[in-house]
Amino acid sequence: MRRSRRQERAFAMTSRTAEISRKTNETAISVTVNLDGAGKHEMKTGIGFFDHMLDQLARHSLIDMTVSAVGDLHIDDHHTVEDTGIALGQALAKALGDRRGVTRYASLDLAMDEALTRAAIDVSGRPFLIFKVDFPTQKIGTFDTELVREFFQAFAQNAGITLHVENLYGANSHHIAETCFKAVARVLRTAVEIDPRQADAIPSTKGTLNG
Repeated sequence: MRRSRRQERAFAMTSRTAEISRKTNETAISVTVNLDGAGKHEMKTGIGFFDHMLDQLARHSLIDMTVSAVGDLHIDDHHTVEDTGIALGQALAKALGDRRGVTRYASLDLAMDEALTRAAIDVSGRPFLIFKVDFPTQKIGTFDTELVREFFQAFAQNAGITLHVENLYGANSHHIAETCFKAVARVLRTAVEIDPRQADAIPSTKGTLNG
């Protein structure tokens, strides 16, 4: 029996999941997301610190995520980090569908010891990143701190979200990076949640969030 349009929408909102596989000459990446999960995660990128940050992204957004990435780490971490951002962004966009019912906007300040970072998001269908974060060191262990921005740039561009991230202060590069990922996770959690007051409506006067 064919489902009605309303039934189709209800089904889509109860199965906001996606799977993306992306293969290039530099990386092979597979990701899954479930927007209505509990933050369960399994990250295998071959980059320890990056896995730790992705763990934070999943855990604090309550989005179930798996990431399996094989990249040209003998060159550096850049391609793997950027392409993971691309794949996760594509998965988020796919799972959101037409973005019907989402809360859409969120912002917060997130503290971790001496570091404080602000994040704001609009799940708008229009990709844009503002990233005002300076790290006191070029590396966290063997991880290049400049790759934090590269990840969020790729993620925002492919997810179709407007994302602002600003570190207000901090002295430890690890803490600054972690507040960035946790802050983005928390605003993402709020923005993609279904607003019960408009669960069947697209939250835009244009009637679309497709750009």
